[in-house]
Amino acid sequence: MSGHPADSILEIASLSVNFGGLKALSDVTLSLREGEVLGLIGPNGAGKTTLFNALSGFVTAANGSLTLFGDDRKWPRPDQLVDLGIARTLQGVGLFPDLTVLENVMLGADRMAKTGLVRAALGLTYKDEKALAAKAQTVLERVYAGHLSDRRADTLSYPDTKRVAIARALVSDPKILLLDEPAGGLGTQDIAWLNGLIRNLTSTCSIIIVEHHMDVVMKVCNRIYVLNFGEVIANGTPEEVRNDPDVIAAYLGTGASSGAAH
Repeated sequence: MSGHPADSILEIASLSVNFGGLKALSDVTLSLREGEVLGLIGPNGAGKTTLFNALSGFVTAANGSLTLFGDDRKWPRPDQLVDLGIARTLQGVGLFPDLTVLENVMLGADRMAKTGLVRAALGLTYKDEKALAAKAQTVLERVYAGHLSDRRADTLSYPDTKRVAIARALVSDPKILLLDEPAGGLGTQDIAWLNGLIRNLTSTCSIIIVEHHMDVVMKVCNRIYVLNFGEVIANGTPEEVRNDPDVIAAYLGTGASSGAAH
C-alpha cells in the first residue's frame, strides 16, 4: 500500500477530531498528489465528512498537522479556503434558492458571502463584477450548465443543482477540489457525465472525493483511502483496495465494488 509520495501537494498527518467523548477521527494520515483523484470511502459515520470539515475549517482538529504545497500550515478557517486554493461542494448542494444560477456561481468567489447583492457581497467594482460574471458563465459552460445561467436556483432539477454546485466551487480556480458525495441522487446518465467531468478537471486541479457509489470511485480514483470508525484501515489503488480483506470485511462486502454502498 502507498504512503506519502514525494510529489504530494497536500499532506495530513496524525489528524484527530473529537466531539465530546467521541473520537470522530483518530490519527488519520493521507496525502494528495498533483493532478490525481483521491477517494475517501467507508461506512456511514466513518469520519469522511469530518475529515472534509477539518480541512475546511468547520470543525477543530484536536491534533495533527497540515502541509499545503510544501508549506506547513495551520488548519484553515472557512474564509481562508479560496486564498489557499481549496474549494468544496456540500452534500446538500447549498445553493441560494432566490438567486439566479449565475449569481450563485459568482458567490463561489467568496463562500462566506450571504447576500443576494453580488457586488456588495464581494466588494467588487462594476467592472470586476462584469468580469466575474463572464468567468462564471465560462465555468457553467464547462459543466454543461451554461443554458441555466438566468434560472433561479429553486427552479432547477436535482441533477442540475449538482452541476451548478460544482461550477460554484470551480469559479475560484481551486488547486484542490473537495467533492462531497457528488453522485448522490443522480441517475445512470448523470453519473456517466460526472465521471467524465471529474477526469477532465484533473487538468487544472487535484480532487478528493467522498462517495458511496463504488462504480464512481473505482472508475475515477487513482488512489483510495478507506476509513472505518475514524481510522484509516487501508489505502492504495482501486484494485488494491477492492481486494483488501480488511476493506471487504468492513465495507465493500461481496459485489459492492460494482454498485452503491450506503
